[in-house]
Amino acid sequence: MPFKPIENPKCPKCGKSVYAAEERVAGGYKFHKSCFKCGLCNKMLDSTNVTEHEAELFCKNCHARKYGPKGYGFGGGAGCLSMDTGAHLQGDDIVVSRAPLLPRAIAKAPEGQGCPRCGGFVYAAEQMLARGRAFHKSCFKCGDCTKGLDSVNVTEGPDKEIYCKVCYGKRFGPKGYGYGQGGGTLQSDCFSVSDQAPKTTVIDTATIKAKPGQGCPRCGGVVFAAEEVLAKGRQWHRKCFKCKDCTKTLDSINACDGPDSDVYCKTCYGKKWGPHGYGFACGSGFLQTDGLTEDEISATRPFYNPDTTSIKAPPGQGCPRCGGMVFAAEQQLAKGTMWHKKCFNCAECHRPLDSTLACDGPDREVHCRACYGKLFGPKGFGFGHAPTLVCADGGTAPAVHDPRPNSGPKAGPGLGCRRCGYAVFAAEQMISKNGVWHKRCFSCNDCNRSLDSTTLNDGPNGEIYCRGCYGRNFGPRGVGFGMGAGTLTMA
Repeated sequence: MPFKPIENPKCPKCGKSVYAAEERVAGGYKFHKSCFKCGLCNKMLDSTNVTEHEAELFCKNCHARKYGPKGYGFGGGAGCLSMDTGAHLQGDDIVVSRAPLLPRAIAKAPEGQGCPRCGGFVYAAEQMLARGRAFHKSCFKCGDCTKGLDSVNVTEGPDKEIYCKVCYGKRFGPKGYGYGQGGGTLQSDCFSVSDQAPKTTVIDTATIKAKPGQGCPRCGGVVFAAEEVLAKGRQWHRKCFKCKDCTKTLDSINACDGPDSDVYCKTCYGKKWGPHGYGFACGSGFLQTDGLTEDEISATRPFYNPDTTSIKAPPGQGCPRCGGMVFAAEQQLAKGTMWHKKCFNCAECHRPLDSTLACDGPDREVHCRACYGKLFGPKGFGFGHAPTLVCADGGTAPAVHDPRPNSGPKAGPGLGCRRCGYAVFAAEQMISKNGVWHKRCFSCNDCNRSLDSTTLNDGPNGEIYCRGCYGRNFGPRGVGFGMGAGTLTMA
């Protein structure tokens, strides 16, 4: 029995057998590596830029020139007019492919069960799905430009065909001014029923009237759920939900309910109901009057001044300022007492206060920090606005209070504070090399500067000093050890 070699697939480009070591696959066909090039420009191809059309290979540019859509807006750049019809590619002198086109026998499937394009059986290894229908991979192309499609750029048309996004837009997309490839493009090619522009339907929302107080506040018509927009508990038509002044379309973010029960955009609301006068316009220092007098503005602006003394509280239980009852929605707490938010201001300068600014005075009033310091803070040289000397009674300034302990039991020898001699408890003790100290006594022996563990210097005389005083008292002296390099200290 004679030997029969295994039939290898033929390269569509040259017609010769293709072996596994040199094959390149595209569109279900196998090519030699040297034949895997564009049929027009002979550019070498790979899996990222190859496009197959009827067993012929093209790069993406040549395929678009020969088989892609043409006309206004489909050129190389925005607004480019491409009149290339591909006629120069139809000459006899251009060799496209020498491969014999072998017809493939496709088993026909029953009606409605096969590929919608060719009618043959579709097996799992080659199927592409679109709208529940299975296509062959080779048949999964645009119905107009025959561009190969995938799951990303396929678009299903109402005629049960598949298209690329560009052809779908030309055939079924909106048409008219502004719907071309570039801004301002007029695309007038009409593929559908007639050559007339589509009619615009204007819906009159006031046709079905609602009962008084129940319909849309703008037109009075019945508002159904599909077109309902809510604002301040009232139902509006989406078409009617516009600014009353500039008719700008509104949504839940930029809508402002005015005191006249209408809706405005933020700009018109600010102009009509916002604060007016110097500094409240678009820029600092701009005087916005809008042609309105102060009397007209005051007359149209709602004003409410609550009287907190209308409901009196039992003695000692109400607001300390006005004596009225304080409810939970308006209460402010200070030193165990409840205040009205309106009354919670400084007793001296009447500045509004909050929990971070309020200071409780010994007179059972609340003050801001500045007024509290002036009334109850320490006085004398150094406690005013530097170097202001504050004298409260017009005579001599009171003596500065010495915070060091001056009463109580004295500690045993060597056991108490090194500075004052009184007992030192754990909550206030500071430790140095020579003993324990009160926190208030823990200061430099010369300049009385407060010290801590980082600035402490123990002197040989049992006292503590800051670094500067320690250097002056016990540091080295002579040339180079003064205030600056080369200074001679004779101390």
